[in-house]
Order: sequence, then C-alpha cells, then structure tokens
Amino acid sequence: QVHLVESGGGLVQPGDSLRLSCEPSERALSTAVMAWFRQVVGQEREFVARILFNAATTDYADSVKGRCTISRDNTLYLQLDNMKPEDTAVYYCAARRALTSSEAMRVAGSYDYWGQGTRVTVSS
Repeated sequence: QVHLVESGGGLVQPGDSLRLSCEPSERALSTAVMAWFRQVVGQEREFVARILFNAATTDYADSVKGRCTISRDNTLYLQLDNMKPEDTAVYYCAARRALTSSEAMRVAGSYDYWGQGTRVTVSS
C-alpha cells in the first residue's frame, strides 16, 4: 500500500513563503514521478510541479515558475515564495509508478496515488 501524507498548509499573507511537505510510505519512494497539484472548490485539479525519482529533472506550471521549488529526499517538498491570493487552494501530493511523457505528467488523471491534501490560504 502506498500512502502520501501532506503537511505544512495554513494561512499566510501575500508575499510570504511557505514550504509544504509530503511524507511517502516506503513503497512510494520507489515511484518514478512525484508531483504537487492544487485544487480550488469548483475547479479542476491543477498541476503545480513535478520531480522525477532521481531528482534530475523538474517541471513547473507557468503560474508558479520562478517562485516555486520542488525537491525530494525521503520526503517531497514544495517551497512557494512571494505567495499570491491566487495560490489559495488545497494542495495535493501525487505519485506515479512509471515514467511517461512530460505532457502526461502534468495531468492529474495520470497519477496512481494521492494524499489527502493540505489547505493553503493566502490572504491579508
């Protein structure tokens, strides 16, 4: 069984930084791709960032590029800087067993495992 547990969400002000963490179960550590998505009520789950198993390559959504860093050791992290109100969402950690195209790795439906989400609110 693969388990992913997110933490680190909360209320922050515009311009603040926040680091989210995702603790994977041992089996999840062997997955090929890990990623962060986010979702606002009434909207589809949106790709934020992903990283391959060897941490060699990363990919970011245009909406966070330049102010977001995804990294992993035995934990998956998402560092968000200069946060904006439009970053408000529930953030989900995801894992995929096998590699696929770069385009597919941006699609929520291509992931095999999901965490329960952590809520992030950016407001003054």
